[in-house]
Amino acid sequence: MQYREYGNSSKPLMMFIHGGGVGGWMWDEQVQHFSNYHCIVPELLSVSPFSIEHCANKILQLIEEKANGKTVIVIGFSLGAQIAIQMLSIKPDVSDFTIINSALVIPSPTMTGLMQPLIRLTFPLVKKKTFAKLQAKTLYIDDHYFERYYHESSTMHIEVLLQILQENMSFSIPPNFHKAQGKILITVGEKEKSVMKKSAKALLQHHPNCYGVLLGNIGHGVSLAKPAFFNDFVEHWIKDGQLPKETVI
Repeated sequence: MQYREYGNSSKPLMMFIHGGGVGGWMWDEQVQHFSNYHCIVPELLSVSPFSIEHCANKILQLIEEKANGKTVIVIGFSLGAQIAIQMLSIKPDVSDFTIINSALVIPSPTMTGLMQPLIRLTFPLVKKKTFAKLQAKTLYIDDHYFERYYHESSTMHIEVLLQILQENMSFSIPPNFHKAQGKILITVGEKEKSVMKKSAKALLQHHPNCYGVLLGNIGHGVSLAKPAFFNDFVEHWIKDGQLPKETVI
């Protein structure tokens, strides 16, 4: 698995796992802010063939190589959050702190069945900049990152995209998630789809020691939309357990 390292290698380890449709660059604001930590940002598309479980095992191996008994913090967004859940289910004691942002855990068999023919039909749109700009807007990707986002999305092979979407839309809470240790924070945006909010509640029901927060006035992608806010609440939660002043789920 390809990855990048930042910060101070003698300090606690922070593992940032990006979402689908974006790359490790989505965490640029975070690795700059947390320069006093040992930050690692894996590139999920370097894992082939792609699967959530395969990625989870690769990142677990990476943590084993790099942690050396240090405090471990895992932060995942969307697809990356699903991978974080899978990691906790495989190795419950992998992290001391885990932040699961916008994880879909309620599969939709109907949508999953329709997905492949629909994606094959609409795939040419991915190469259109006007379409890409609409997609980028939903993920809070600004002009600074748009060209990078567009290049990556327009050069992705359709079979890889189908693998990612299949994994994302069929993911459900693994049987061993309730055994996960450490402190776990579940977040979801107030403006996200109802299935995302239901997913957050389902995670909380499966693990009574998780905390859940509904982030006000935000959709899918708080770390890109409000990086300063995101960095601040992550830092406070890790240091003193202080939750964002938002709605507790």
